Amino acid sequence: MAIDAIEASSPPCQSPSNFSSFNQLRHFYVAVDRLHFKMETLIDLLGVAGRRPCLPIVVCCNSRDELDALCSAVSDLPYISLSCLFSDQAEAERGLFLEKFREATMKWSQHVAVETGDGHEIDKEEQKSCMIVVTDACLPLLASGESPMSARVLINYELPTKKETYMRRLTSCLAADGIVINMVVGGEVVTLKSLEESSGLIIAEMPINISEIL
Repeated sequence: MAIDAIEASSPPCQSPSNFSSFNQLRHFYVAVDRLHFKMETLIDLLGVAGRRPCLPIVVCCNSRDELDALCSAVSDLPYISLSCLFSDQAEAERGLFLEKFREATMKWSQHVAVETGDGHEIDKEEQKSCMIVVTDACLPLLASGESPMSARVLINYELPTKKETYMRRLTSCLAADGIVINMVVGGEVVTLKSLEESSGLIIAEMPINISEIL
């Protein structure tokens, strides 16, 4: 799929707290013909979305192996500030990465203010998109008082098989005005449709021009 533009007009806000909010989010899927094209497709996607200054992005994986592979592939992208959360990570490091990401969501708000002529200059380092890669075991625990990450874009690099997991990713990762992009390979289309039906959501094919969904 060709990916040629991305725009965004509003800063992040609090994550949705009820089911009706989920339907206000925009859910899309990117179909990948073969598994070995999946990482290449993600890099292409980040080549557009990741160049949006200060954009906060969360990428969700089902396993540590996929997280490691993804972080390795993305680590050299000069326009991405990358962090990873995994199960055997030290709690202090995990907390530091989450705090850094939440600060990035504030910078996103400031950047939008700058674009509209109200705000301060943002330096070169802050211009990078802030991306955090996480497995489900390390998502913020909202029931324990942790704050949601409130990303502008949530990418499900690996599609969850259960509605409850999909919903937890939304509530713990995404801002209420955010966008969900599901990466789907081959037979996963059946899983996607099952999630769509059980959740009462509409998950549309992502347009060739990403700006059309923003």
